[in-house]
Amino acid sequence: MNFLLSIKRSCLTATFSRIAFAAFALSSVAFASCSLAVAAEPPGLFNLNPADLHDAKKRLDANDAALLPALSRLKRDAERALGTGPFAVTHKYLTPPSGDKHDYMSLAPYWWPNPNTANGLPYVRRDGEVNPEREQTSDRKRFGDLVQTVKTLALGYFFTGREGYAVHGAKLVRAWFIDEATKMNPHLRYAQAVPGQNQGRGAGVIETHNLPELLDAVGLLKGSSHWSQSDQKQVQEWFGKYLTWLLESPEGKAEAKAQNNHGTWYDVQVAAFALFAGRADLAKQVLSEFPANRIAKQIEPDGRQPHELERTQSWNYSIFNLEAFFSAASIGEKLGIDLWKVESPDKRSIRKALDWLLPFASGEKKWSYKQISAFDPTKLAPLLRHAALRFNEPAYEKTNSKLAKISGDERWQLLFPKLTEPN
Repeated sequence: MNFLLSIKRSCLTATFSRIAFAAFALSSVAFASCSLAVAAEPPGLFNLNPADLHDAKKRLDANDAALLPALSRLKRDAERALGTGPFAVTHKYLTPPSGDKHDYMSLAPYWWPNPNTANGLPYVRRDGEVNPEREQTSDRKRFGDLVQTVKTLALGYFFTGREGYAVHGAKLVRAWFIDEATKMNPHLRYAQAVPGQNQGRGAGVIETHNLPELLDAVGLLKGSSHWSQSDQKQVQEWFGKYLTWLLESPEGKAEAKAQNNHGTWYDVQVAAFALFAGRADLAKQVLSEFPANRIAKQIEPDGRQPHELERTQSWNYSIFNLEAFFSAASIGEKLGIDLWKVESPDKRSIRKALDWLLPFASGEKKWSYKQISAFDPTKLAPLLRHAALRFNEPAYEKTNSKLAKISGDERWQLLFPKLTEPN
């Protein structure tokens, strides 16, 4: 069955902080020499910081009342997760153009049937408005459920020690990446197809932007006897193959050239997968070029992110891209690369991008850019807490305290435990 018709139916710290960004593109060799030595064994965590997690666990062991609501909610979520899955690309009822259900496929989210043609083709774009066919006809929801469920189970295992969480989490990872009957082929050739125009496109690479978070979950599962060395090796091999596809395929090369959040998340994925698959030199190269390729080109001196402000969901996309910058900086920590403090001569930096959003989140300023869904200031809350820890800046926590709808049981309360008050 034709795929389109089927879908239609259904040590860079102070030194580099003062160097002109124009020089960054030529600095990879010097950058690498400034980095800390990297062990042959890949790090267990990429986005998450081990010290933060152990701090939260230590406080919970001491019955810290501030963290107990988040732990209770995590336990409830983990218990529910035990009854879900397994998830697999082979569970879809449609067949990709290749004829192989092991190939991931999805529909572009903002493309809708053409009202001016009898068959609805070619689809037309309505930015920020998600076509419900996307969830009904693709692997995207199954993949999202996989990542969120495994994260919940792995964190539940870390904070409670309950092996049942690790058992189920490991089972879900194997089903998607290892088991012959259900595993995904390591490419996104048919991701974000636009009916009437293409069978997939480079923009589809954004759909795996949260895979580095799944790698964090795998790192937590390594502490369990139910995650074997063979499991670890096979998943590393899968990511090695997927990394090669990202680097060499037309779709991956197109995404690498993107000048908005797609390009930022591409670099995050390549850096994380390279580090996980044992290619630390590649991860170093990507992150050494990151200031020139991403920060300098996407963040203005005042902190605005112009490419994201052009969108119809400008607030959401500004935060989404900032999340990618935070992820890149977190991965850089594992290589001794400090992207948190990189600043151009005209003051472009990750921190400046965060600071520009602050007054809108706190209500001091009104968001004047297009935002067709509800403006939600709490979307910035996890990044504010993360920034409070990385920059040792209590002011970010004070802004968080002004945000409504923060109940204290959010997951990020455990991932980025609040700075302790000085005695």
